[in-house]
Amino acid sequence: MKILYMTDTHIRGTSPRSRTDDFQQAIREKIEEVIDIAERERVDLVLHGGDLFDRPNLSPAIVREFAGLFRRFPAPIFAVAGNHDIYGHNPATVERTMLGLLDAFGAIRLVNEGERIKWEKDGVTVQISAQPFHYDLDKRKRHLDYTVPNECGADYCVHMVHGMLVDRALSDSIPHTSVHEVWSDSVDVLLTGHYHAGFPVQHRNGKYIVNPGALARINNHRSEIKRMPQVALLELNKEGIDVRLIPLQCAKRGEEILDRSYIEKEEFREKQLGEFIREVKSVTDFQSINIMDIIFEMSKLHDIGDVVTSEAQRRIAIEQEAERESSH
Repeated sequence: MKILYMTDTHIRGTSPRSRTDDFQQAIREKIEEVIDIAERERVDLVLHGGDLFDRPNLSPAIVREFAGLFRRFPAPIFAVAGNHDIYGHNPATVERTMLGLLDAFGAIRLVNEGERIKWEKDGVTVQISAQPFHYDLDKRKRHLDYTVPNECGADYCVHMVHGMLVDRALSDSIPHTSVHEVWSDSVDVLLTGHYHAGFPVQHRNGKYIVNPGALARINNHRSEIKRMPQVALLELNKEGIDVRLIPLQCAKRGEEILDRSYIEKEEFREKQLGEFIREVKSVTDFQSINIMDIIFEMSKLHDIGDVVTSEAQRRIAIEQEAERESSH
């Protein structure tokens, strides 16, 4: 049995600020190439890991166009709802979203929480399940979302989760789960999305964790400029499981389609601001009542722009207020 997996297409009608090309056309070409891969590899199923759309109430004209593309796939498409597909991080709202509409029209098949789908081909059976995005994902006990029992008596259990599963440490302010936390005896292949960077295929004792990364490149972080979109091909037979990542040939190099100019301007402004504030603090009594006047005079002397000057005054005023409160 062959299963093709993709995730985070983020279909939308406009180009993100970071893109210099026609984003909608780029996504269309990527999906067309995925269709070609599905036909060439003669896949039996196509799975989508969530954030099929960039927002739940996308224009019907855009949805209609891409629904036609999904109908061209040579195999059924099963999908899980991502955070961009639903309202308020609540999977119960999916029925009134454009993703829910595609499900109602049969262009794709949504897999809901608690649902178990049994698929059979050439004597091999697979249980397919999914965990849509929800508010407590990556906050509550991990096994509640990333682990399911094999209730169909299938040869293999394939579970999709639209969660922030990562292979490296992230800031504690970002809810996330590490791959080492979610290995289980019951799930043979764990497919995840949401984390656009993806990671190398994880393999342990015949089990796999797979995130090929987002098909879409929305932001212009340096890691996104280097990353090339790809899909995963799973082959499951009596002998075991094989996972292969397939880069998309139509995807252009990040340097060609991602614009970092405004980010670089912000980075320069932030650096200039930090240096300016440090200089102000070094030459004046921080508690001076005339510090705002001093900032103004120094900004003229160093030819600092109005935006930086105003931001410096704002930040120092906040610090002064914090110091006053702490002294009482």
